[in-house]
Amino acid sequence: MKKLLTVFVVFLSVGLASLADNKDDALKFFNNYVNAANTYSTTIPEYYSPTAKIIRQVIKPDGTLVDRETTTARYVSEMKKGQAIAKVRKYKNNYSDIKITKINDTTYKISSLRQPTGETYKLKTYMIVQKQPDGKWLIIEELMQTKVQLFLNAK
Repeated sequence: MKKLLTVFVVFLSVGLASLADNKDDALKFFNNYVNAANTYSTTIPEYYSPTAKIIRQVIKPDGTLVDRETTTARYVSEMKKGQAIAKVRKYKNNYSDIKITKINDTTYKISSLRQPTGETYKLKTYMIVQKQPDGKWLIIEELMQTKVQLFLNAK
């Protein structure tokens, strides 16, 4: 009986450590993404699943919200165009109130508030990240609020 209890405790400990590792890995992935984005890295597209759901939630001047979805390919294309301007302007995003919620053993939702350079307001954002069978983490869904009205014309 003592051996059985010892084996159970070992398996439980290993299982809990593995879950904690995934949560820690998801947070590390998020922090690496933020660093890559804020240093205008060309590796940003590698953080996204080719089939990721990308949502820009536009905050209209009257305060109403409008969601605009786009494909990963279009998002990456637009991001590459804007990256040079962002670099010249030294545009960055600062993230606060970061919360990680487990969806399942390999999938986590990371919610936070995003504050663009030079702004006093903060915008809601989340990304759902998933550990792939090969061990790589990818963004499979992302929502970022924005006050940029140009997104309202995006299809």
